[in-house]
Amino acid sequence: MTTHPIAIANVGGPTAGGLRSAEQLCAAVALASGVFLGASLFKGAWLIDWRGFAVPTDFVNVWAAGRLVLEGHPAAAYDWSIHKQAEIEALGHGFDVYFGWHYPPPFLFVATELARLPYFAAFAVWMAVTWPVFALTLRGIVGHRLGLLFAGAFPATLWNVAAGQNGFVTAALIGGTLLLLDRRPVLAGICLGILIYKPQFGLLFPLVLAVAGYWRTFATATAVGIAVALASWVAFGSAAWVAFFQAAPMTAKAVLSDGMADFAKLQSLFGLIRALGGGATTAWAFQITAALASAAGVSIIWRRPVPFELKAAALAVGSLLITPYVYVYDLTILALPMAFLICLGLRTGFYPKEPAALVAASACILLFPLAGIPTGLLAILVVAALILRRVSVGERTS
Repeated sequence: MTTHPIAIANVGGPTAGGLRSAEQLCAAVALASGVFLGASLFKGAWLIDWRGFAVPTDFVNVWAAGRLVLEGHPAAAYDWSIHKQAEIEALGHGFDVYFGWHYPPPFLFVATELARLPYFAAFAVWMAVTWPVFALTLRGIVGHRLGLLFAGAFPATLWNVAAGQNGFVTAALIGGTLLLLDRRPVLAGICLGILIYKPQFGLLFPLVLAVAGYWRTFATATAVGIAVALASWVAFGSAAWVAFFQAAPMTAKAVLSDGMADFAKLQSLFGLIRALGGGATTAWAFQITAALASAAGVSIIWRRPVPFELKAAALAVGSLLITPYVYVYDLTILALPMAFLICLGLRTGFYPKEPAALVAASACILLFPLAGIPTGLLAILVVAALILRRVSVGERTS
């Protein structure tokens, strides 16, 4: 039998004052993030510049892809020159960078619906719909209103909103899978199946579901993934899928080999090594080693008699460590293991310096734009260390 952390010496349970202080801190950081975005908008550094022109953000690739679908050319979203022209038309002026459309065709369903709205309205609706789902997921994991405040304060929230990205959706789907796994395995499988739009973050799930015997979730996720893929094939034609598979090697070369999107933006071991001047072979060797170690470690944890929160947290962290293709807005996923650790802390007590370590991990994400290196990777490793600490202590005291 595994002993709960509260039974271990030097573990302090949360006091009412400490919980209130945590809520106030999260509320203050969330407010500061809102002020930062408002000031950026006022100064012409976000959404609309001082000339009144639309500022390019990642969201333009979604809206442009949707417009191409509405114009009857879904496969053209994977043609870089045509898609870039659609982005220029979306913003009403030329710009130097290119925001590529690299998603499988199922995500064209979302892009198409957003493109029915004017560009800025679509941006606002996308954030207004997806953030609450993310926030409610964290609320469900933490089991306390602190989860809602944490969703607003978590630094990846700020960067996801700034870019108009899909990090909230990705985190909500992974969080929903983990939250529903024991109680509603079929619903968990539906969440996981929809994650087909961002498959690099679902790579560990089939292994863990098989190891732990969650076959209903496994079967449901497989069926839903196939159904969503077939629906996109019917809606957008086989040409869109052919174009996606033809563009995938070009995308991999541009991002992972040529560094066209800047290696320092990749919040992975691969990105760190390339950003520090390491070669592709070395980076891949370290990344593959880290992926295999993560898969093995997570599988072992899921076979151990430890609290489910630790298993879920380990799988979420492993999902980030296993892929080289992680950007700062994807670190919304890191809010999930942190929320599971907070849940455990509220229920059984926090380990010494555990809250401080969670704050430090969050700071690593917040400071990424100033650091010039993928500090988000450090945040992932800090959270992974916290999970391993609880697992190891729990096993020693069993």
